[in-house]
Amino acid sequence: MASTKDWFETVAEARERAKKRIPEPVYRALLAGSESGVTLSDNTAAFTELGFRPHVADLPATRDQSTSVLGQSISLPVICSPTGVQAVDPRGEVAVARAAAASGTALGLSSFASKPIEDVIAANDKVFFQIYWLGDKDTMLARLDRAKRAGAKGIIITLDWVFATARDWGSPPLPERIDIKTAVRFAPQVLTRPGWLLRFLRAGALPDLTTPNLVAAGERGPTFFGAYGEWIGTPPPTWQDLAWLREQWDGPMMIKGIMRTDDARRAVDIGATAISVSNHGGNNLDSTPAAIRALPGIADVVGDQVEILLDGGIRRGSDVVKAVALGAKAVMIGRPYLWGMAANGERGVHNVLEILRQGIDSTLYGLGRSSIHDLCPEDLVIPDGFTRGM
Repeated sequence: MASTKDWFETVAEARERAKKRIPEPVYRALLAGSESGVTLSDNTAAFTELGFRPHVADLPATRDQSTSVLGQSISLPVICSPTGVQAVDPRGEVAVARAAAASGTALGLSSFASKPIEDVIAANDKVFFQIYWLGDKDTMLARLDRAKRAGAKGIIITLDWVFATARDWGSPPLPERIDIKTAVRFAPQVLTRPGWLLRFLRAGALPDLTTPNLVAAGERGPTFFGAYGEWIGTPPPTWQDLAWLREQWDGPMMIKGIMRTDDARRAVDIGATAISVSNHGGNNLDSTPAAIRALPGIADVVGDQVEILLDGGIRRGSDVVKAVALGAKAVMIGRPYLWGMAANGERGVHNVLEILRQGIDSTLYGLGRSSIHDLCPEDLVIPDGFTRGM
């Protein structure tokens, strides 16, 4: 399908359209990585080092992409990763949920989201609620209870985040709320993208970095930065703490941020249903290798004991295939769907998911695989030294 006003052909095109459609600080926030961006760059560059070993005959007439994650059937091995307050579109996480539903897949919902979990699950019942180790245990239990009552199908515990804001190219200043003072301050940048502000005004609200899922349903949550203050003041969890949390939740549970084989083993030991091999999209400890480099070693150690997902660096369907061939059951995407939403709202998110579906299908065809479940490392050309033993 050729690109049109309402459809783009690649994730790279979504990013370019996003750049033209949203204010510069908001766009820069979607690009951000910690410190000098070594990990951010390697997340994508590592995929280019992997080659394919295609066939030319006996190719499959049809290809199956369906699988399951945390007990939920999905039509392609891609789910939307939980991302914080989504100020690129007034419908935020609800738009993502609808787009994911249209593509037959699931999403993770951040506890730092801008929309209540109840509204998001009303748009897509395949929602995994993401939490940070934030606040005291009673508060965490209250959040889990709210998620369960809302209908969350599982939880994601995110551990790969140190909130590193020291970036060599500078962090974009983002306000917590839009008031008169901040409106004046950011007016020159916002006025260059008047359509962005107009979309919020038509929706009846200005951009607001509040986090409703950190409080009881119906209450106004703290600002993103207020929640960050609570997070930074909470002692980090031990494996014993995580085991306790596992005992409190009787459904599927994913631990996000695994980059070492010993941590993968500990996650299995406490009963995690799934792990996400992730470095928080390059926003955690800089100079950590790309997630895809750590995947094969982790899959070798625990791949038969736990579901493994990969999060980081996915930009095309062929990247998804590479991750699955190296041991992932599915992948999680963040920036690509946010660029899609910035480019064209809900339809843009759906657009990105369908681009990945098409890319997976054509890659399966070229490899002579009728199903993603048939993929294996032998489908790839893996250069010496590609993986990082951790």
